[in-house]
Amino acid sequence: MKLITANRLLNGEVVWLGAEGQWVSSFTKATPLETAEQLEAAEKRAQADSDNQLVLGAYSIEVCMEAGEFKPVQLKEVIRAQGPTTRLDLGKQASSHQL
Repeated sequence: MKLITANRLLNGEVVWLGAEGQWVSSFTKATPLETAEQLEAAEKRAQADSDNQLVLGAYSIEVCMEAGEFKPVQLKEVIRAQGPTTRLDLGKQASSHQL
């Protein structure tokens, strides 16, 4: 299973591709991609949004199911989803350190 992630060009915020092609700032609202066709369509949407200067650096990441929720496989993506690692009380994602 995969997700598409990028950074919002306007403010640099980490975002994920959600339902109906919207970019969401919460990892839990991202849309998991289970088939090659879904992934291809999502990559095309991400490229179009990159071309239109909405996001920057879009790429797919691996996720797995754990306790009924999807989680990033790689540590880098866990950090991108959770926010800063030095002070868990700072940043917009301070209340969501559950991954």
